[in-house]
Amino acid sequence: MSQRTFETILLETDETGIATLKINRPDKLNALNSRVLSELETAMKEVNSDEAIRVLLITGAGEKAFVAGADIKELNTLNKETGEMLASRGQKIFDAVENSKKPIIAIVNGYALGGGAELAMACHIRVATENALIGLPEVSLGLIPGYGGTQRLPALVGKSKAMEMILTGKPIKADAALQSGLVSAVLSIEEALEYAKKLAGAIMKNGPLALSAAIEAVNASGRANGFAREAVLFSELCETEDFTEGTSAFLEKRNAQFKGK
Repeated sequence: MSQRTFETILLETDETGIATLKINRPDKLNALNSRVLSELETAMKEVNSDEAIRVLLITGAGEKAFVAGADIKELNTLNKETGEMLASRGQKIFDAVENSKKPIIAIVNGYALGGGAELAMACHIRVATENALIGLPEVSLGLIPGYGGTQRLPALVGKSKAMEMILTGKPIKADAALQSGLVSAVLSIEEALEYAKKLAGAIMKNGPLALSAAIEAVNASGRANGFAREAVLFSELCETEDFTEGTSAFLEKRNAQFKGK
C-alpha cells in the first residue's frame, strides 16, 4: 500500500488499485478552506495520472463529518470579486472530480453540508452512513451554493426537491437521501467502507476504457449533444483491444482480461 500525506488530506492506494482520499480536518469537521481545495486539486491530478489507481473513494476523517461545509471565517471576508473567484475555483475543482476518468465513490459519513454536499454530488456514486446529514444551507448565510450545487442537485433529485432543499436550507437525513436518489445505499459506519470497496471491486472487473467512456456519456446526459456523444464514444470503443477481448471472452465463456487498450 502506498500513501501520500498532504496537510489537510490523506491519499492512499492499496494493492488492488483502490485509492482512498480522506479529507483530514476532523477538529474542524473536515470543513473546506483554500488549503483543502488546493490539495484536493493536486490529489485529483495525481489520481488521474496514476495508472495503478482504478477507482477512488472519497470520505472524511472521523465519524462525525464527510465535509461540514466551507470555512465560514474565509467566507466572511469575501466581496464580489473574490466571491466570484472562489466560486469559479471551486467549480473547476469539483468539475475535475465529476469528469475524472476514474470512477469515484463518495462515502458520506456524517455531515455533508454546503461545499461538502457539493463535493459528494460531484462524485459518480454516493453511499451514506446512517448518521449522514446532507444539505445546502447557504441561504441561511445570505448566499447560494457556489460550487455547482444549484446545477447538480436538480439533476439528482428533481427540480422541486432541489428547490425545497436549497430555498429552506434544511438538510435531509440518510433515509430521505436514499429515497430521493441522492445516495444509492445507506449503511452503518462499520459497513460503509467495506461496501464501497466491494462496489469498487465489481467496477474494476470491467474494461477501464469503457468505464471512462461511460462516465463521460452519463455526464453528457441532458445536454443537447448527449445522444450524439454517446454514439461517438460507443463507436470509438468498438476499435479497442478491450472490446475485442470482452466480446471474445463472453463467447468463449471465460473471464475477460482487460488491459485498458
